[in-house]
Amino acid sequence: MTDQRAPIVAEVDAVVVGAGFGGLYMVHRLRELGMSIQGFDAAGGVGGTWYWNRYPGARCDIQSLFYSYTWSEEVQKAWRWSEKYAAQPEILAYANYVADKYDLKRPFAFETKVKSAAWDAAKRRWRVTTDRGDDVSARFCIMATGCLSVPRAPEIPGQDSFEGASFHTGTWPHEPVSFKGKTVAVIGTGSSAIQSITEIAKEAERLYVFQRTPNFSVPARNGPLTDKHYAAFWEQYPAYRQMVLDGTAGIAGGSPMRSLTAEQQRARFEELWNIGGAGYLGALADLLTNPVANDAAANFVREKIRETVKDPEVAEALLPDDHPIGAKRICVDTGYYEVFNQENVTLVNLRKAPIEAITPAGVRTTAQEYPVDAIVYATGFDAMTGALLNIDIRGEGGFPLAEAWRDGPKTYLGLQVAGFPNLFTITGPGSPSVLSNMISSCEQHVDWISDCLAWVDANGVEVIAADPQAQEDWVAKVNEAADKTLFPKANSWYIGANIPGKPRVFMPYVGGHYRQICNSVAAEGYRGFRLERREAVAAE
Repeated sequence: MTDQRAPIVAEVDAVVVGAGFGGLYMVHRLRELGMSIQGFDAAGGVGGTWYWNRYPGARCDIQSLFYSYTWSEEVQKAWRWSEKYAAQPEILAYANYVADKYDLKRPFAFETKVKSAAWDAAKRRWRVTTDRGDDVSARFCIMATGCLSVPRAPEIPGQDSFEGASFHTGTWPHEPVSFKGKTVAVIGTGSSAIQSITEIAKEAERLYVFQRTPNFSVPARNGPLTDKHYAAFWEQYPAYRQMVLDGTAGIAGGSPMRSLTAEQQRARFEELWNIGGAGYLGALADLLTNPVANDAAANFVREKIRETVKDPEVAEALLPDDHPIGAKRICVDTGYYEVFNQENVTLVNLRKAPIEAITPAGVRTTAQEYPVDAIVYATGFDAMTGALLNIDIRGEGGFPLAEAWRDGPKTYLGLQVAGFPNLFTITGPGSPSVLSNMISSCEQHVDWISDCLAWVDANGVEVIAADPQAQEDWVAKVNEAADKTLFPKANSWYIGANIPGKPRVFMPYVGGHYRQICNSVAAEGYRGFRLERREAVAAE
């Protein structure tokens, strides 16, 4: 831990927690409002999830040209991505480039974890404390803590007994890790596992992939970006920018299944498979609402797996069969299914023989023990709520957020929680967040919060808080939208199913027209929020 921190500002207009893409842009907008800021991040630098997730093969599943800020045309034109899907080092370099260009690091205290945030009703301010003894008072507290920022610790007996090297994809070492000549176990087959497996398999002498639940994955078709790609991008950029501003952020796709012949459907699947990427889910407009359409898209992927994997038994074990395609986050890979044709890669089907324990020598299932030199835990995240609940956040009357969310997270628009005045969440539960381009969603939330703070100041508002009934109505709308889709049919991290004891609630909003809804709330004087004006405060 370094002590080269700038002095902490004890009293500010706003505390920003998190220096990922949302937190960095938040600092930029708050500065434009002339506000004083104190930021905190547990990491040693900016980047959020891209600071921590340094595992082999880590890269974005959104195309680089679109996984970019749109608020700075100067940055858009100056920064040059090298690949269609950028790898982690390049994305982290991009975050640092933007932060340095706009001097966004200066307000942050890094290597500093926020322990608590408590609302002081008498002072109308938040008191924020850290693990380094900092105590800061702020009028507004803005949580830019990220949706995938708390790694899920594996829960397997005997972990501490293992005598080899252990890694978690979400907290990968900063120094290089070599698996050359080693026998490696990867536990998990989610996105981070699928990305890391293809890279580790190139180096390890032997790789065991321990799979409990097979996931759908589509090829990325990654490659270098050329001048031609950039020319095409800039030609469509005005339309793209307008789409971002007007986008519904809901479920979108091509034509519904009923309007296409079987041949046209297959041609559409083949076209998008060859293009690559998660855009495959846009093959049919009703892919995520119509089980028949979903089955057609899923069966096409299963066919591709069978065609790719030479061993029929391994291929069958890799076929996802317990959830609709897209109901769990679809994975985007570079040679994932092909890797199982390598002689040094073995799939261990945990449905047939579950893991019993980690031993000093390796991994023991009910069938046998696998001696390994290293174990990679790719066990995912406590998504969307984990980072917020890791902080002791207490609102009106000292009421804890953990208690308010005991039966699942409740927010108004994913932006505020009733009972927690002047506290905002960037891409919180109840917003499109993880089902969207996260950078675009971060920008939209930051812009909305910034405009809100400017409005409350201009209108003499001291405190803004979500109305409990408005919150209940929004939660009902979020649930209603989800129930019209196939998303609830999967035990995914979208509903917290990967965390024992976590309430099963579908957390993202999939109803569409989200940006327009937020804009209309603001245009109507922040409908659904309780406003406490300075005159009323002064009269007390």
